[in-house]
Amino acid sequence: MTGWIVLGVFALILAALVLYVIVIYNGFISMRNNIDKAWSNIDVLLKQRFDELPKLIKVCEGYMQHEQRTLEAVVKARSMVDQAGSTEEKLQAQNALTDTLRSLFMVVERYPELKADKAFRNLQARITEIEDQIADRREFFNDAVNIYNIRLDQFPDVLVARLFNFTRRTLWKIDPAHRADVQVAFQG
Repeated sequence: MTGWIVLGVFALILAALVLYVIVIYNGFISMRNNIDKAWSNIDVLLKQRFDELPKLIKVCEGYMQHEQRTLEAVVKARSMVDQAGSTEEKLQAQNALTDTLRSLFMVVERYPELKADKAFRNLQARITEIEDQIADRREFFNDAVNIYNIRLDQFPDVLVARLFNFTRRTLWKIDPAHRADVQVAFQG
């Protein structure tokens, strides 16, 4: 009889352990999918911004004939976004594109006739709105990644994470170079 009790207790402990591993595993899957969803939501906005850029450049070209470098920098940054493969490359390319857009909008300040152009104002407002939405979604993305990464390192969740090869995700960090004030030089 004592053997059956010991076996029953052992089976109960084993069942509780298996159930615990299943709950932790499902939690990691849920968090991973939330990160993917947050990135997908950002990606939709990045695509909208990407699609608006050719229109913005076209409107600016006629007014800004002397600022070809600035326009070329926006086109180059847009191309980097298009060619980025990994999440890390995409994050870097998006940061570069944000930086070049900031430079473009600073240069526009020297062209009152461009600032007065209705098409330009509409595009600038649209891109600014998209940038604000990207910033909001980036915060949600980083929150989801942070929670996931914390759980990967906490005991005993770390045991389940290692058992099933869950890996850390990268936060969307701004390149330190993009934190500096943008210097715009005009050529005469």
